[in-house]
Amino acid sequence: MQVMDHDIDTHKNHGCCMTDEAQVREHGKASFATAAHATLHCLTGCAIGEFIGLAIGVTLGIAPYPMMGLSTVLAYISGFSLTIFPLMKRTGFSFKTAFQTIWLGELVSIGVMELVMNSVDYHMGGVRSGSITNPLFWEALAAAVPAGYIAAFPVNFWLIGKELKRCH
Repeated sequence: MQVMDHDIDTHKNHGCCMTDEAQVREHGKASFATAAHATLHCLTGCAIGEFIGLAIGVTLGIAPYPMMGLSTVLAYISGFSLTIFPLMKRTGFSFKTAFQTIWLGELVSIGVMELVMNSVDYHMGGVRSGSITNPLFWEALAAAVPAGYIAAFPVNFWLIGKELKRCH
């Protein structure tokens, strides 16, 4: 089953940012509020996956690059889950239709966010802190989260403006 225009329209009409999305369709521009909301939503999923992956990696003594890979995979899983399942509930979409509706915007947004968050974690030493009780672990995570938001905000603004991502 392919995503139908009607399904996409249903998603737009059940979104949390209906006015902003209508403005995007009419004027081809995203609002800062819509982009901010979409980026915060994305950050929530990324931060969950990032924290779990880093906590597992640091606790088990996994090397930095595999640990960051684990964090990225978990960020994608949690980020997509926080988008797909509420969309399915709100619109009645099947899993496949919901995934087809959101995959590109989420893939790009989470990818940018994770690249920056993992870079900050790595360069600050959080991935090499040895324990989640080490303040360095928390300092690096505390710096990585806003850095990920700042990096992903213009990406989400652009994606929404090009109608490649929607407010969730």
